[in-house]
Amino acid sequence: MSTTSSVLTDDTLLSRIDRAVLRVESVLNLGSGIVIFALVVLAIANVLLRKLLNAPVPGYIDWTEQFMAVFAFLGLAYVQREGGHIRMDLLVGSLRGRILWLFEFLSVIFMLLVTTALIYGTWFHFLRSFDFGAPNWSTDSSIDISLPLWPAKLAVPVALVLLWVRLAIQIWAYGRGLRTGGDDIVAVPLPEDPAQQATKEAATVGAVSGDPFGKGDTRG
Repeated sequence: MSTTSSVLTDDTLLSRIDRAVLRVESVLNLGSGIVIFALVVLAIANVLLRKLLNAPVPGYIDWTEQFMAVFAFLGLAYVQREGGHIRMDLLVGSLRGRILWLFEFLSVIFMLLVTTALIYGTWFHFLRSFDFGAPNWSTDSSIDISLPLWPAKLAVPVALVLLWVRLAIQIWAYGRGLRTGGDDIVAVPLPEDPAQQATKEAATVGAVSGDPFGKGDTRG
């Protein structure tokens, strides 16, 4: 169960686009979770088959490599939308209003430029392994069971394109914040102090454990 989002919404065009992109991000994030679950199941099956039958899963390492490339990137845009990426905010966390939005605006522009370069590089990396005329549409395959590598390589630029769209939305939002001022803008994760973050995490743990209010055991 996820924590409550700090991203505000309203009826503006920016917020509607934000929510539309969020639906796509949520699907890819769910896909990333499914891939992680499949990787866990595969690891369990490999251990059991090796122990009981002395017959490990064929191409286990090949499949693991493909799964890792997929789940590592599919959730990038969703986590960016929710403000979940690791960041150094000792300075930024103390800022408010237009000054805060200016710092965020500049940092997101930098991320957009880096993401643009990564899209260019990963797309051509995918093209080098994809060929309609080749067996399995691939000129590049894994060592053990000759697993085609192009699906995992395609997942990377696709995920980065969605991240690029998310960053563009956040640049739009922070730009509006610079014009209008104020502490609350839509389509971006609002800053939270440690107490707010701890409260949300406690509520999540409480809900998972059957205590929906995160109050814990109140017995004397």
